Amino acid sequence: MKREPVISIKDAVALRFKELCLERKIAFNELATLSGVTPSTVYSLMDSRRRDVSIITIKKLCDGLNISLKDFFTSKVFDDLEQEIR
Repeated sequence: MKREPVISIKDAVALRFKELCLERKIAFNELATLSGVTPSTVYSLMDSRRRDVSIITIKKLCDGLNISLKDFFTSKVFDDLEQEIR
């Protein structure tokens, strides 16, 4: 069985929001508007060079997409995260 590559939680969060935007056919700017955050907040989240994301930002974006945190985190993308403690 082929395993998916291990990724960081921040990269998994960004990937999950990208998936949701593609599914709903909305751009990052529209996600920002729906969520009451600035577009720079969303683009910062998507930037692979940035390593942190707040749970408050995740919650606001989920609210904008009208999904619960449970639904957001119930995704295969979160199944094989890398160890955060090194």
